[in-house]
Amino acid sequence: MSAYFVDAAKRLSGAAGVMFGWTPDGFWNATPEELAALVRAAGGEEAAPPDGAVIARLKEQFPDG
Repeated sequence: MSAYFVDAAKRLSGAAGVMFGWTPDGFWNATPEELAALVRAAGGEEAAPPDGAVIARLKEQFPDG
């Protein structure tokens, strides 16, 4: 594990504790999407759903086979 990852994870864990009241276990058991959803909500960001062109491009890039 790189020192950069460890340092970034420590900072992010601490921020999640301060901002969302998460314990270290809560942070490490959460998915990245759960954390991202809380950050977006705290920042007031609302993501628009992908349109048909974006979905078609993603299907080309990541075919299910």
